[in-house]
Amino acid sequence: MPTMKDSGAVGEVVWLGHVPAGKSLRAGAVERLGLGFAGVAGGRHEGESRPSCSRVTNLYPRKTTIRNVRQLSVLSAEELEQIAAKIGLGRLDPGLLGASVVLRGIPDFTHVPPSSRLQGPSGVTLTIDMENRPCHLPGREIEADEPGHGTAFKTAAQGRRGVTAWVERPGLLALGDRMRLFVPDQRAWAGA
Repeated sequence: MPTMKDSGAVGEVVWLGHVPAGKSLRAGAVERLGLGFAGVAGGRHEGESRPSCSRVTNLYPRKTTIRNVRQLSVLSAEELEQIAAKIGLGRLDPGLLGASVVLRGIPDFTHVPPSSRLQGPSGVTLTIDMENRPCHLPGREIEADEPGHGTAFKTAAQGRRGVTAWVERPGLLALGDRMRLFVPDQRAWAGA
């Protein structure tokens, strides 16, 4: 019996972005992404390993080399619309958030279980690490383009910022592709 269960949920790829290596978080819109084991070639988050950051300081000293499970930032179009409304914008450009993939059609996307898989028609498969908690960096980018709106981002994006993911199986992802969501076949943890 497989340990990954087809959830029946399918998301359509409505936006793809490439964040070039460097300091900026901004992603440029592209029509397709070639994804390898290291993520997006030439991307800001490319690599099979990375230095640890503030999200895991309770596990490792900063800059400890760890597996890169933050190769991609995957967001929900519906949740982006909710964030935009909360910060007073008609539309929020996913590029300002450093998005790699925006999907439409998977409900409560930010809270899909860790280790879920998104599989595209080419066979490309992304493994979801966890919720991507909001930080101040997208707020700065929004504020630069839409003065007066960026400071509200962090609060507005709580529970709506999408997930981080890494490439489990390389392949091509293109606008209009449909990605099927597979979730771990296990009960929720009852330990806490």
